[in-house]
Amino acid sequence: MSVRRLAAEQPDSFAFTPELEDIAVKLIAKYPEGRQASAVVPLLWETQKAAGGWLPEPAIRAVADRLGMPHIRVLEVCTFYTMFNLEPVGKYFVQLCGTTPCMLRGAEDIKAVCRKKIGEERHITADGTFSWLEVECLGACTNAPMVQINDDYYEDLTPENFEKLLDDLAAGRPVKVGPQNSRHGAEPEGGARVLTDPALYTRGSSANGTSTAEAPVSGDAAPTPGE
Repeated sequence: MSVRRLAAEQPDSFAFTPELEDIAVKLIAKYPEGRQASAVVPLLWETQKAAGGWLPEPAIRAVADRLGMPHIRVLEVCTFYTMFNLEPVGKYFVQLCGTTPCMLRGAEDIKAVCRKKIGEERHITADGTFSWLEVECLGACTNAPMVQINDDYYEDLTPENFEKLLDDLAAGRPVKVGPQNSRHGAEPEGGARVLTDPALYTRGSSANGTSTAEAPVSGDAAPTPGE
């Protein structure tokens, strides 16, 4: 596991907005009295959103104080879970999966587009729109290569459709979430290729297509309970 540290440059302070405080009240109310620390992960997640996509050190202290926890305990949570960004990110934070299935399916080409359109890893574009980072498996191997941008997955990428995706996001145009080709979900593109015989799904049919509705009963009946 890589060492995760707080960003060198930090804001002077952080305060809960009324909206974030309302969320905190609702999250804490889900747990028994005295167990408000159980809300630390969801409250950090909401705080990260309110702070512009990352968790500055004053925000971490604010969450700890709100939950009555030592500051170091909340910092431990933040440095353990990679879902928490400890340095600023762009408006659209691209997490590029570089694990083996994506790598074999063209992740290096998608990485080249990131470098071309955004810059090096962790770099934020001058207008604050994009930043990117290579991450471990995001669990969409069937749809490789893929990226996660903020809360959404974009799958079945090619350099061409990924460039268009970034351009559309930058221009504020609507984009399609999920596979960027013709398929829906993770089924084969163009439809099913195996087990296409309808007889296989007829009630009472067997694997070879013969009916099992009138299957003979074995002469050796199963023993009844107690025998």
